[in-house]
Amino acid sequence: MQGAQGDLLRLVATGKAESRADLARLSGLAASSVSLRVEELIDAGLLAEEGSGTSRGGRRPRLLRLSPEAGVLAVADLGAHHVRLGLLDLSGAPLVVEEQPCEITDGPQRTLDRIADAFDTLLATHVPGHVPLRGLCTGIPGPVDPATLRVVTPSRMPGWNEFPVADHLARRYDLPVLVENDANLMAAGEARWWPGRQNLMVVKAGTGIGCGVIANGHLHRGRGAAGDISHVRVRSDSSILCACGHPDCLEAYASGAALMSALADAGIEVSRPADIVTLVNDAVPEATSLVRTAGRRIGEVLTVLVNFFNPDVVAVGGSLSAAEPLLTSIRAAVWERCLPLATRDLEIAPARAGRDAALLGAGTLLLEAALLG
Repeated sequence: MQGAQGDLLRLVATGKAESRADLARLSGLAASSVSLRVEELIDAGLLAEEGSGTSRGGRRPRLLRLSPEAGVLAVADLGAHHVRLGLLDLSGAPLVVEEQPCEITDGPQRTLDRIADAFDTLLATHVPGHVPLRGLCTGIPGPVDPATLRVVTPSRMPGWNEFPVADHLARRYDLPVLVENDANLMAAGEARWWPGRQNLMVVKAGTGIGCGVIANGHLHRGRGAAGDISHVRVRSDSSILCACGHPDCLEAYASGAALMSALADAGIEVSRPADIVTLVNDAVPEATSLVRTAGRRIGEVLTVLVNFFNPDVVAVGGSLSAAEPLLTSIRAAVWERCLPLATRDLEIAPARAGRDAALLGAGTLLLEAALLG
């Protein structure tokens, strides 16, 4: 949907407008034009009008909202060993979210078919048959070319390079399909929790390390690798070969996978990054030291980016972000090395959107692509 109708629907979907008067004021359209288009959207089953709002001196306005029958969005956030799935309404609110085990090393076809099967089950269980599915989006823990929606040279995803993810899903669903890097989705979801902040860097510290960038209120993709800090080279007294084939990448030292490997070398076996957080909370010295060093290395990489980009916020999420020494060390490195003007009003804080940040971000991007044009 394009043009004025899409603009009006967007204003209602994002909560900026609750009435026809709001739409006229925000869109600049004449009240008669707004009423005509609102009636068309109601007839199309996309908007509903009910209840009464607060009067501003005249008759109390009827409240507009997205129709519950307007449709749903299917979204997924794929990790190394699990996938988080959700169905959202067209305002981006989750209707149902669940997590399932899923090994990304099983390859793209098997993994994507498993996700599609899970979507079908969720739809059959939680959505009435007359409510349409409007589109799908899946987050991928690797670089995604925004032009082709293919994964490009991922370091921990054997068999995925150049796989046509969107085309594969589109063969099963004749609907808009988006494919996006998981950190970008997390950034898009996290941005909703920082009103008034237009420039954000959102770091995802989990099995791998990623970063999404919000510039002037919009997700910045570049050519697909914007914000990718995982393969920035770091200084080290030793040398570790990264999974990408290059030595001394940040991911080889500070990712959850790297910390799990280092703990295993110390005789401490853990199966996921969240277990590292548990060890830190239990004051296990090996885990605490590793997390603190990882935070310092992440902070040193972010120092360059903070000086360059001058964000309002650096939000740190992902499973490792629950370890307080990680955030403390990131802050210390940035405060120590950055220009005072770059950090004067900078906030470095835990991400606010929670575990569903990527799903919320997927809903935001998918609504634009699937319905608003």
